[in-house]
Amino acid sequence: MLYQQAGQFSTRYADDRRLFRLRQDRLGLALLLAFAFGAVPFLGNDYWFSAILIPFLVLSLAGLGLNLLTGYAGQLSLGSAAFMAVGAFAAYNFELRVPGLPLLASLVLGGVVAGLVALLFGLPSLRIKGFYLIVSTLAAQFFVQWALTKFGWFSNDNASGVISAPKLEILGADFASPAGRYLLTLGVVVALFWLGHNLVRSELGRNWMAVRDMDTAAAVIGIPLAKTKLLAFAISGFFLGVAGSLWAFTYLGTVEPHGFDLNRSFQVLFIIIIGGLGSILGNFLGAAFIVLFPLLLSNLAGLLPAGLIDAGQLENLQKMVFGALIIAFLIKEPEGLARLWQRLRERARVWPLRY
Repeated sequence: MLYQQAGQFSTRYADDRRLFRLRQDRLGLALLLAFAFGAVPFLGNDYWFSAILIPFLVLSLAGLGLNLLTGYAGQLSLGSAAFMAVGAFAAYNFELRVPGLPLLASLVLGGVVAGLVALLFGLPSLRIKGFYLIVSTLAAQFFVQWALTKFGWFSNDNASGVISAPKLEILGADFASPAGRYLLTLGVVVALFWLGHNLVRSELGRNWMAVRDMDTAAAVIGIPLAKTKLLAFAISGFFLGVAGSLWAFTYLGTVEPHGFDLNRSFQVLFIIIIGGLGSILGNFLGAAFIVLFPLLLSNLAGLLPAGLIDAGQLENLQKMVFGALIIAFLIKEPEGLARLWQRLRERARVWPLRY
């Protein structure tokens, strides 16, 4: 029984508040982080860094931002890409217009601006909820994209509205290489996931879940609904804003407002649905599914005889297969991939006994 928890007792309150209470989980996380930080930069190649690992990490962070709002606080939103765009363009302007500002400070300030914008568009949540709130946040998607395109100041009067990544340098260390961009993204994502995990286990996280389950009962027991909902929008916007900055700076290098369109919002929404609502691990699992599965379909299509499928139809067929598999998966396991992982852990705790 390699995953048993018998004999592991909590003797202090601090033990109950650990990030992972089981020794096996803590050891597994330490080994995973050591491998990610110490081995992957030497084992990976430029393609893996630029096309798979960096987008996977950034989309995981974006999924966490939306999951805090929707999965934990129960507030539906389709404005994720808009808040990512605000964070990216705000960080770009802070880096451009404040000489000597550190890169990490620009990322944080970009997230703060995105959080304030999300807070503004979250005000309707005080009066409406459900699908009506989706329409309200959808307005943010179109308004932000229009504003970033209409006013050239946001893109430093670039005729095409494109912004370019600033110099990726922290404390004299250059992170411009693919491995460096991966390490920078990984460090920011790990720090924010640690912060997010502690948030959902705090009093604020418990308030979010109470509002999600039944806001009327939450108000009766003294939870301030307005403060709780608006904090959910602000903190979610902060995480999404930092994710947008990483998407623009470490992944794409250059981005325009249309790079954060409605399709990106749906992509982030699919991540938390597939990975699991109200789950920290589910954001990683959903992002891995979104990033890797289309690549698998492309490789499988390459094995077909030449000329069997027209090149123009191949992309549409991939989308159809991808969508059908998502629907089939959600019917079979509506609680997401995180639930499957939880079942595996439960089986491992009693292995080799029969479950």
